[in-house]
Amino acid sequence: MNKLIKYTLTSIVAVSFLNCTGDFESINTDPNGISNESLTQMNNHIGGSFTPMFLNVFNVTPAWNYQLQQNLMGDVYSGYMTPPTPFAGNVNNMTYSLMDGWNGFPWSDAYENVMPFVLDVKNAVAVGGDESGVKFVHLANIIRVSAMHRVSDIYGPIRYTKFDDFATTGEYDSQKVAYNAFFNELGDAIDGLAAYENDTQFIPFDMSSLGGDIALWRKYANSLRLRLAMRIVNVDPVLSKTQGELSLNSNAGLLETIDMKINTGFSHPIATISGSWGDIRMSAEMESILSGFKDNRIEKYFNPAEDASLAGAYKGIRMGIAIEAKGQYVGHSSIGSVVDGETMQWMTAAEIWFLRAEAALRGWSNAGDAKSNYEAGIRASFTQHNVAGIDAYLADNTSTPKDFVDALNPANNIAYPSTIKIAFNSNGTNEEKLEQIITQKWIAMFPDGQEAWSEFRRTGYPKIFPVVINNSGGTIDTNIQIRRINFVQNEKNTNNANVTKAITLLNGSDNGGTRLWWDVSGSNF
Repeated sequence: MNKLIKYTLTSIVAVSFLNCTGDFESINTDPNGISNESLTQMNNHIGGSFTPMFLNVFNVTPAWNYQLQQNLMGDVYSGYMTPPTPFAGNVNNMTYSLMDGWNGFPWSDAYENVMPFVLDVKNAVAVGGDESGVKFVHLANIIRVSAMHRVSDIYGPIRYTKFDDFATTGEYDSQKVAYNAFFNELGDAIDGLAAYENDTQFIPFDMSSLGGDIALWRKYANSLRLRLAMRIVNVDPVLSKTQGELSLNSNAGLLETIDMKINTGFSHPIATISGSWGDIRMSAEMESILSGFKDNRIEKYFNPAEDASLAGAYKGIRMGIAIEAKGQYVGHSSIGSVVDGETMQWMTAAEIWFLRAEAALRGWSNAGDAKSNYEAGIRASFTQHNVAGIDAYLADNTSTPKDFVDALNPANNIAYPSTIKIAFNSNGTNEEKLEQIITQKWIAMFPDGQEAWSEFRRTGYPKIFPVVINNSGGTIDTNIQIRRINFVQNEKNTNNANVTKAITLLNGSDNGGTRLWWDVSGSNF
């Protein structure tokens, strides 16, 4: 917490310096004050703007903000978690009655606490006149892409390339334009930071596990480029392969041995949402897959059910079912020690190995061998969570996900629609191999439900159970499932002309049933 206080005070000083409009003379002559010259020498006029960015790619406090930014959206639509709470009389996001009052938080967190501070960094560097300050611009852009690709993957078109100009800040980019901008900014950062790998000036401001190491930030940016390259593989395979091979062949390398986490100084919000409030529990899909696979990670991800009738089993809840009262299912499995501590996961080393495995399936240069990468990804995840039994797990060619049985209502029972196994099927089709890769990637990325939801929409894997109750009024197909979130109501109220134009950039109507640009139906190959 002392570290967080230091960051917060630095941020306050920096933002005050950047935004203050008066009384400069008295401040600059106060012998007990901090002069502009001192701020510049310490880079606090730049570095302090990173704090709100780090704390809002995932909003970490208050916990209810994270609940609306991530938990009652990506975390549930990914098949990771399900609330036992029948919010709004059970007519809510889980039953496809999309809640405008909830669903604006990913947008507002980004546009109030990330995008403006990136602009502050750019302006401070420009005013300072120190050419080496460009490294801070590159770092800010990496964080901006980290945040804004998530926002785009929720809504589609976003305000991005024209944001920095007051005259055009309200205008939207299509998702295609935004993704091209992401690639350009990441490429510039990867190349531009190469000259600063021994620079230490970012260390005081870096709240991540990378510790201000510019070489590691290049790896992260390159890994993020690989993630986004794979995201668009079904809609633009040429650009996807080009960007993917740039990553795979870059001298920056990839985050294959280190997880990207943010040291926030706050308890993980899911620990509060699950432990203190009892508002989120294990999903039916997690129960089916982890229990069926006899996967030891279940003990880190979840706690045994507290309901005495379940005899200490790991028990999940199917999303979109009839829930009359919280007391019915609240005794099911809460979220486990994976959310203990004060860190927020942005990317895991395991994810990189699974990206490499898929790249190998697609024949991308320098991707390596699909089976070896697949197994390396599982090993990395087991290592991350300090779980034993990896060798037996990798050799298991019989276990499959189990059918889901609702503890209270047999009407919610459902067979798992796949016989996928753990041991890599070298003789399978590419589609069969991809299901294995994405299913294990899904397990390994927990608890980042937003990224898992995006990958489910892109690939169709793993198999997510359809809702039982669909209150969308026909806008969301029960079997195809939810594909996006409609544009933010506040934007419609204050920026309506540009939102109206943005709707024309979609592949359909502004509702949850419309696929995003990269979300293409059909085969993955």
